[in-house]
Amino acid sequence: MRLATTLMYAGDPRTTADEVAGWERAGLDILWVAEAYGFDAPTIMGYLAAKTERVQIGSAILPIYSRTPALLAQTAAGLDAMSGGRAILGLGASGPQVVEGWHGVSYDKPIGRTREIIEICRAIWRREVIDHDGLYRMPLPGGLGKPLKILTHPVRDRIPVYVASLGAANVRMTAEIADGWLPFLYIPERAADVWGKPLAEGTAKRPTDLAPLEVVAGGPLAIGDDVTGLRDLARPIVALYVGGMGAKGRNFYHDVVSRYGFEAAADRIQELYLSGHKQEAAAAVPDELLELTSLIGPEPYVRDRIAAYKEAGVTVLNVIPFGDPLRQIARVKELIS
Repeated sequence: MRLATTLMYAGDPRTTADEVAGWERAGLDILWVAEAYGFDAPTIMGYLAAKTERVQIGSAILPIYSRTPALLAQTAAGLDAMSGGRAILGLGASGPQVVEGWHGVSYDKPIGRTREIIEICRAIWRREVIDHDGLYRMPLPGGLGKPLKILTHPVRDRIPVYVASLGAANVRMTAEIADGWLPFLYIPERAADVWGKPLAEGTAKRPTDLAPLEVVAGGPLAIGDDVTGLRDLARPIVALYVGGMGAKGRNFYHDVVSRYGFEAAADRIQELYLSGHKQEAAAAVPDELLELTSLIGPEPYVRDRIAAYKEAGVTVLNVIPFGDPLRQIARVKELIS
């Protein structure tokens, strides 16, 4: 099992990025950079490439609607070149509120677009001449465009592509063609009930030249005898995703939490959050949900949680350290080794 953490989009990214070299020395294997509608991820990822030597650097996630397939391929290839072959391209559909509200483009056909983007990116990295006719048309017919191949030579012709997916059809596609899967609010004991069938169906169609799917999951981390109260720090984050990331009927996180068995609580969180009562929404997050989606507690408890993630098939433990990140990363690295 490898160890990862996420550089979040809030705060000063340069201050946090300057600490990453220490995390790398403590055993961190992958560093994800989030992108919402704040700073862009690739700029920060390039800075991190210069600050580190070994850690892989991935986007978690780049929205598929905000960049063309060719630009996504170029961005990943550029980062791979600057990092010496350490890039991971993490993709996701985001949601219609951000895609249509911030980027000003229509949110349509997310699964078909993701599939085509992965196909086009891989062809570009192989330096093939791109002549694609689908949801994306390259070149556009009837104009001056002509089929092209990437001008430069990518460091690798197969950069890993990870997909953030939650819905059954998207998870099925991820298991079929992606290198890795980025779920969220993952409960290892209940994940099979939500995603077991689509994962199995996608895996059955997986090409033989693809390695087994990497699964990236985890949660907030704090190891100690008196740290369980830190679970409450995750309340606003869970409330934001379950309550505020999408309208009613169009919130993937709400759907997942409901399928875990917290349907009434998910409805209440969403009702409060969308009506502007964010603190009350955070208070409505069940304690059990916070416990099951975190690694916060005494060392034996955290060790048991890691075992549960391994048993569920998680190959990359993704943690958000509370407290001293360097110390927490070093300690959890010892537990998973």
